[in-house]
Amino acid sequence: MFKRNIISELSKWKASDYRKPLILRGARQVGKTTTVHEFGKAYANYLYYNLEDISNVNIFEQDRPIADLVNFLYLNRNQKKLGETLLFIDEIQNSPRTIAKLRYFYEEVPDLHVITAGSLLENVVDLKASFPVGRVQYLPMYPCSFREFLIAMGEEHLVEIMKMPDDTVAIHASLQSFFNQFFIVGGMPEIVARYANYRDVVALDDVFEALLQNYRDDVEKYVNKKTVNEAVRFILTYGWEKAGEIIRLGNFANSSYASREVGEAFRLLQKAMLLELVYPTTSTVVPALPELRRMPKLIWFDTGMVNYAAQVRGEILGNIDILDLWRGRIAEQIVAQELLTLNYKIGQKRCFWSKGEGCNGAEVDFVWVVDGQLIPIEVKSGHNSKLKSLHSFIDQSTTRVAVRVWSQPLSINHVKTSFGKKDFTLINLPFYLVGDLENVVRRVIRNI
Repeated sequence: MFKRNIISELSKWKASDYRKPLILRGARQVGKTTTVHEFGKAYANYLYYNLEDISNVNIFEQDRPIADLVNFLYLNRNQKKLGETLLFIDEIQNSPRTIAKLRYFYEEVPDLHVITAGSLLENVVDLKASFPVGRVQYLPMYPCSFREFLIAMGEEHLVEIMKMPDDTVAIHASLQSFFNQFFIVGGMPEIVARYANYRDVVALDDVFEALLQNYRDDVEKYVNKKTVNEAVRFILTYGWEKAGEIIRLGNFANSSYASREVGEAFRLLQKAMLLELVYPTTSTVVPALPELRRMPKLIWFDTGMVNYAAQVRGEILGNIDILDLWRGRIAEQIVAQELLTLNYKIGQKRCFWSKGEGCNGAEVDFVWVVDGQLIPIEVKSGHNSKLKSLHSFIDQSTTRVAVRVWSQPLSINHVKTSFGKKDFTLINLPFYLVGDLENVVRRVIRNI
């Protein structure tokens, strides 16, 4: 496997004087276990316990002082207390009592570095587990970014060039070609690794199918209410083709499920980090609070999974421009996915802008906060004068910078809004540089 960027975040956690037990959050199969195994090589001792094994659950759930438990953990793995030690408790959601004990690791053995991982942890909280609030840290983990995809493909030199965005213009065709591959394959680590080896999309089918089936098999772990259970299954079967679309919860995708049932099903899948309901805001300045009573946009956790599950790869393989696909909705999906890789904030939410109901449909695909400014992001081609919704946002905003994501090379234009009210700087950002959006925006802001 290839090195993930999150390793640098784990290294910062390791070096921190304020380190607490770390809960690594992420959907199943995004590479949590593999990444921690790799990170464990930086320690003199590495203690790994997987709580899918009932014998390991029994070890942690015994009533014994935490110091005695730690001694046993070393003995059971035939390791000595020499140098720094990382204890990795995997699939910790299988033992609420072990989750509760994390506070004692923090309070009584602070020199022991503890990482835990597991899907559906929030469901354990909902079951009234004694969660160690204030005594743990969180770190989200997502599917691979485009930069990680390039590393897996052995194209590290392109990642280095992308650190200087202006230099990408000279190799635009090559970078866009790789991004089109990433767009089809997605960021699930096992799939990326196999594609890097075989360069064959069809050879990925069995892995995609296994992942889909695993998510469907997990339904009983999400909820024990029959109707909501069925709604979750329905979403995991038919909801993929709604990626990037503003949806109505009631009768979602022509189903017979009521808004309440679908809403609960979506909330459970959000907790599993398989998707996000992205809500609109009407604000053009921070804080941009989401309007939760409005219809949300459905964004799945991985575009490769969307392409496979919605059975649209044939259309994609025969198309050159991402913006021509799915009326641009799938392009929004991949941009949304890359936006989450800009930081490791566990509470980071994506948002889009709407001028308000009954206002001629003015809508900007996404807004993103950079240095206290709310930056509008449109995902589309076309002339600057045709970006009507973006111009409408700028007219109401204090910001003087906007971003248009497209399939062409990086360029920067100085534009006047449609009604001539304001001048602003439009950053025309190629898809492959969305992962550098914040740095590009900051540079432009400094030069205004």
